[in-house]
Amino acid sequence: MSDPAPNVIDLQMKLAFLERTVEILNEVVLEQSAQLQNQSVRLERLEAHAKGNASATSEELRPHDDPPPHY
Repeated sequence: MSDPAPNVIDLQMKLAFLERTVEILNEVVLEQSAQLQNQSVRLERLEAHAKGNASATSEELRPHDDPPPHY
């Protein structure tokens, strides 16, 4: 019968590799979560700014009742 020690060592190596891979992926997910949160905040600010400008400029850009000068 073959010695089970090499199989156990192989499994331990694979487990260590998988644990490290999970740690790396977790770090990436945390970084992306922070970036997504940052982008969400920036988008909210941009939308609020755009809404503020839209209401202010709608008064300025509203067509007047006067006909254009070429008529």
